[in-house]
Amino acid sequence: MTSPLMFFRAVPVALIRLLLLVVIREAGEHVYDASARLIDQYDFVVVGGGSAGCAVATRLAEIGKWKVLLLEAGGTPPPESHVPGLHQLLLLGDHDWKYYSAPHKNIFFGFTGNRTPYPRGRVIGGSSVINSMFYLRGHRNDYDNWEALGNPGWGFKDVFPYFLKMEDYRGKITKKNAHLHGFGGPLTVENKKWRTPIVQGWLKAGKLFGYNTVDPSDPNLIGFSVVDYTTRNSMRWSTAEAYVKPSTFRSNLHVVLNAHVTQILFNEKKRAVGVKFLHKGKVKSVHARREVILSAGAINSPQILMLSGVGPADQLDRHGIPLVANVPGVGRNLMDHAYLNGISWTTRNGSSFNVLDTARPEVLKEYIHRRDGLLTTAVSIEAYAYPLAEVGDPNWPEVQVTFLPFTVGNDFGILSSHILGFRKDLYHQYFVNLGGREGFSITPFLARPKSRGSITLRSADPFDPPVIDLNYFDHPDDMAAFIRGIRFGIKIGESPPLKDDFDAVFYDRVLPGCEHEVLYSDKYWECYARSLAGTIYHPTGTCKMGPTSDPYSVVDAQLRVRGVAGLRVIDASIMPAITTTNTNAPTIMIGEKAADMIKLHWGAPISTPLG
Repeated sequence: MTSPLMFFRAVPVALIRLLLLVVIREAGEHVYDASARLIDQYDFVVVGGGSAGCAVATRLAEIGKWKVLLLEAGGTPPPESHVPGLHQLLLLGDHDWKYYSAPHKNIFFGFTGNRTPYPRGRVIGGSSVINSMFYLRGHRNDYDNWEALGNPGWGFKDVFPYFLKMEDYRGKITKKNAHLHGFGGPLTVENKKWRTPIVQGWLKAGKLFGYNTVDPSDPNLIGFSVVDYTTRNSMRWSTAEAYVKPSTFRSNLHVVLNAHVTQILFNEKKRAVGVKFLHKGKVKSVHARREVILSAGAINSPQILMLSGVGPADQLDRHGIPLVANVPGVGRNLMDHAYLNGISWTTRNGSSFNVLDTARPEVLKEYIHRRDGLLTTAVSIEAYAYPLAEVGDPNWPEVQVTFLPFTVGNDFGILSSHILGFRKDLYHQYFVNLGGREGFSITPFLARPKSRGSITLRSADPFDPPVIDLNYFDHPDDMAAFIRGIRFGIKIGESPPLKDDFDAVFYDRVLPGCEHEVLYSDKYWECYARSLAGTIYHPTGTCKMGPTSDPYSVVDAQLRVRGVAGLRVIDASIMPAITTTNTNAPTIMIGEKAADMIKLHWGAPISTPLG
């Protein structure tokens, strides 16, 4: 039989697409795209068809008398995007913006060029098309904190009904979790269908240390969980599938794909009146009668604002951009969950899986014919824990500790060097002995970072990618919390349910570059983190929501941009503080809630958030 490695190298993505097209009803561009019907003026122009943009555009189109235009820079999702186990093929591909973080002198030592790849979806559905599909909402304190920071209407009691409204939960229902879930909403959520044997050891280890197995949507979070997915019948359920495709019958909703917005247009009163965009090689403009809504994400929303003259005056002057409004906070307050790679254990065969198994013909066949097996699951985190915080409020976790049923090195460096961006020499020095071996990794991500990065313009060229400065571990408390997460993960990995039941052996090779530190001391783990900590793809906060007393707030609690009129930002960039969990579900919630805000503002009826 052909080895997984040889098969992975020999079979191009094009052949996988051909096989999938036989069984997956793929929506062509004509299903979404209404460029042939484009008119000069709409009530609302929504820029960006991602996790929030798809939700807000389709909810606004529920008002039949409103004409809504959704502009998306990318095209339609490719066939492989529908298969959970093939999502790694999408990263740094044709449906990704292919961003990289700025090189940094204090982090990313193990990455080529001291920078990390920074995938963002460039496709209708945005990053919900290329992500790992995890559905987590956040801790109740996350939202109560938003409200305490001066954002009325954003407390947990206010956002929880929108999580219920948007959800169609198809997982296991018990007396303990029924009240946590919504049913009949556009976004389908399912339990993880295929599991490795070793994940039971993870859950058993949690119980050994006093932690219950909890529902991922529990707003208190503390405990161990197996991931829930935004899938339907074991296929990815992006916001393109959940919101836009079912709404294409609406004559008042126009979607234009491959439309790269370059500028928001303002009149002499500083009111947003439309946008300019490039479509099929032609510069076009369209006008908004009521509002322009910027939902381009935490990277592109601040970029478009600055290109349009809204942002820090000194930066705009540096690039020769005429100033419309001096809003110093645009692009500041960048937050992300730093994520550690590499801490691993080897196990006996048959307990976990090899990443390259996803390329086996029989695995593909099992998925195509039965929607079963390995390809129903993302090649990513299988389970996680939120342990009690050791500093501050113990019930508000400071880290998420993740469980992956494979090691970074077991793919022979094919994905780790390309997708994660590790230096090839580091792979051969440190990870090479893990090649092809079964095992698992337990590593933290920093749930509530205090460090802040930034998005700045590289130039005034709208096609030039912005500068993404992640600035991880700038605040000393972040590294201290991260190291506590590392130590908690190692304690779990060395516990009997994994060590004894699955013959887990800690991969104790010393990381090159950290030999000068005392092994397993705090200084060693800090060196390790500064070498191998990368992103888990959760940029937020760059158009911060806050009161006028906050000099770096960009939008108010109604998400209206300061200093101008007729313009809102509705996406992950408005988060004043990042959620403790993965950010896709909270971002969709923002779109849902904001759509109701807009309806109320313009005197349109809304349905109860509970229905």
